[in-house]
Amino acid sequence: MSSLLEAGYGRSPPDVHAARLATPVVPVAPMREGILQLEQALPLHHGGSLEGVRVAWRVTGNPDGPLVAALGGISAGRAVADIGTRQKGWWCEVIGSGKALDTQRYQVLGLDFLGGSGATTGPRAGQTNFPSISSYDQAEILRRVLEHLHSAPLAAIIGASYGGMVALAFAERFPQLVKHAIAISAADRSHPMATAWRSVQRAMVRYAAKNDDAPEGLRLARALAMATYRSPEEFAARFNGAPSRIDGRFQFPVEAYLLARGDAYAATYVPEAFVCLSESIDLHVVDAARIRVPVTLVGILEDQLIPISDLRSLRARLGGEASLVELSSLYGHDAFLKEAAALEPVFARALEGQGGAS
Repeated sequence: MSSLLEAGYGRSPPDVHAARLATPVVPVAPMREGILQLEQALPLHHGGSLEGVRVAWRVTGNPDGPLVAALGGISAGRAVADIGTRQKGWWCEVIGSGKALDTQRYQVLGLDFLGGSGATTGPRAGQTNFPSISSYDQAEILRRVLEHLHSAPLAAIIGASYGGMVALAFAERFPQLVKHAIAISAADRSHPMATAWRSVQRAMVRYAAKNDDAPEGLRLARALAMATYRSPEEFAARFNGAPSRIDGRFQFPVEAYLLARGDAYAATYVPEAFVCLSESIDLHVVDAARIRVPVTLVGILEDQLIPISDLRSLRARLGGEASLVELSSLYGHDAFLKEAAALEPVFARALEGQGGAS
């Protein structure tokens, strides 16, 4: 048995000042969230188990609409859409009222990943013995949440980057719980070149941690990671300016950008959680032939981390109905965060006939 702690949130209170009636009001989707407390140890795919696991979840959108799970990269969590002015959703360009995944039509479930830096169980700052986590383990905690929400099968699981890996793992393990899987910029395993980049990032954090400065290691690792998320074409267009001389040395525009992104990330993320989930990406392997639910793959031609050839190969090896949508975007791997217009018809086709699409 497990316990479920929930908090419900209503819509915004009615306006009380006549002048406010003239101000356009963006609909705020209903939201509820909670913490699922597992009362028994959670067995882990790579061995061992975790005691006292807590899983943070949030459901946003039409409570009468089909349920869709939305999962993103290792930094993404349960806040998928904006909740009024209180919190910005990590996928707010794509999910929300009138957007590509419309919260007036669907209810959208988000999770904080196991082993991450959110409210779900993960490593503490300075903890070096947190176990290795699999995309199958993430699929299992999603299954537990669906069970305790007494949810019907998901209309779809939509995953991008690491979340796409989890979507594929969930489709393999629990085909009875999902009608369609959409995996954006995610394959059945990590490409060795992508593993090479991430291995160096993890080494940066570990080396810095040995010198009692794990946040600085995370800052540099994130800066390097940002260089792999976007395309060379975008960087050429944005950062072709001359360097500036600062404190007696030159700093390049792209250098300033990358280090600023590293600073912002290190200020909010637990270094050990980054290492845990970065490793989980590279440990990810699913059996494509065992995935028999309909799958839509979305690949970005400019993606440095997920070569389009890997997705073409995966489409051929999937065990059920499969399609591949190939897009071109200057945003590279990060296109899933930016290309809402391109994703809208992908979502509409996958959800067609499930009660939410028009």
